[in-house]
Amino acid sequence: MIRLLKSFKTEINPTEEQKIKIHKTIGTCRYIYNFYLFHNKELYTLGKKFMSGKSFSVWLNNDYLPNHQEYSWIREVSSKSVKHSIEDACTAFSRFFHHQSGFPRYKKKGRSNVKMYFVRNNPKDCLCERHRIKIPTLGWVRLKEKGYIPTSKDGYIIKSGTISMKAGRYYVSALVEVTDPVRDSCFSDGVGIDLGLKNLAIISNGTVYRNINKTARIRKLEKQLRRAQRKLSRKYENLKKGEPTQKANIRKQKLKVQKLHQRLENIRTDYINKTISEIAKTKPSHITVEDLNVSGMMKNRHLSKAVASQKFYEFRTKLKTKCEEFGIELRIVSRWYPSSKICHCCGHIKKDLKLSDRVYKCACGYTEDRDFNAALNLRDAETYEIA
Repeated sequence: MIRLLKSFKTEINPTEEQKIKIHKTIGTCRYIYNFYLFHNKELYTLGKKFMSGKSFSVWLNNDYLPNHQEYSWIREVSSKSVKHSIEDACTAFSRFFHHQSGFPRYKKKGRSNVKMYFVRNNPKDCLCERHRIKIPTLGWVRLKEKGYIPTSKDGYIIKSGTISMKAGRYYVSALVEVTDPVRDSCFSDGVGIDLGLKNLAIISNGTVYRNINKTARIRKLEKQLRRAQRKLSRKYENLKKGEPTQKANIRKQKLKVQKLHQRLENIRTDYINKTISEIAKTKPSHITVEDLNVSGMMKNRHLSKAVASQKFYEFRTKLKTKCEEFGIELRIVSRWYPSSKICHCCGHIKKDLKLSDRVYKCACGYTEDRDFNAALNLRDAETYEIA
């Protein structure tokens, strides 16, 4: 029997005392992350050797904290969370040294997504029941969604997890050890998926998933968001001018803006999850998608907002995870592959095809929707990489 690790994220309802501990731990982790970056910057300025995460942890506990009693509050939170924040900072440096990302930045309160990490130390830790979960240093915490995380009574083991805050809400993400399900070997024909802005996805079998950002529900929320942001901006401007503006009112308005952002994000993410799940349940032998240049598309100021709202990167990441779960082969076609310009009937490449041409018309008499033609060409593509 093969054991796999699967993540389950759901909202929790902590008590006031537990909220204080969560805030304190997250604040300490943010401070330690920034302190690690600052300390290595100082070492570089002095011409000294770079300090790894393990070396910094030993130096912090054995040399720095004993000589600086004013920072004794660092020891009051979970040591596992503190060590994990140091490891995250070390990973950020490692990615920078290998030219995989930019130079690490300081994490700012209220903006950076810092999480409280916990791990299973003994069999009595990280237990889960239908309505609550046991977390080290916090104890039993109530779950808002009952029965979502697999329970310990059924033999499931929680290895580790994180607690995060967003828009005034608290979430737990638990890494659970589950059994690998038996995959069905009966597959249907492969499909090609053409992602776009007019519609989210056009499948080669004829299914079209519309752009949810054009619905009345999303547009109404975006209108509310614009108004809330203008209201928040006016409060900040009044504060700069010296006019009487309560900072508590600014915090309240900021929370309203955050809640609207989160609601929009949840709607879009839920739509992507349902779309991918529906495609995977048809059990195609392979799924072919195009390697889109999202960063290049974002540079177009006329399309950047629409591209960001479609969440193409998240779609591809979750599609890859779902394909691995169902045993489906995911094929990635090069971004230079002219899927929209190739005639699916005769193979002729129409080089003068414009973006405004929504219907593909070929000299051989073939007429089809531009995006559907691209999906058919992606399905039958012969040059690709397996993700």
